[in-house]
Amino acid sequence: MNKQLDSGKATREQLACIEEHVRCRLLGRVRDFQLVFRDDGLVLRGHVHTYYTKQLAQHAVRETTELPIWANEIEVS
Repeated sequence: MNKQLDSGKATREQLACIEEHVRCRLLGRVRDFQLVFRDDGLVLRGHVHTYYTKQLAQHAVRETTELPIWANEIEVS
């Protein structure tokens, strides 16, 4: 996937595209996944069963954008 968000602005459509990429990449292992654009960076939110899956979600986001990830708030439960 191309690096979609290279600038300091993120549209809801761009975030939705990245969210869909993460969902497809993790084959349903992340629930309620959401990206929040904050201060020219991203915050990841959602729920997973393992810490490893949390890391995979973060890597999937990095595949699609150059924006920094300010926080990974995905909960492991």
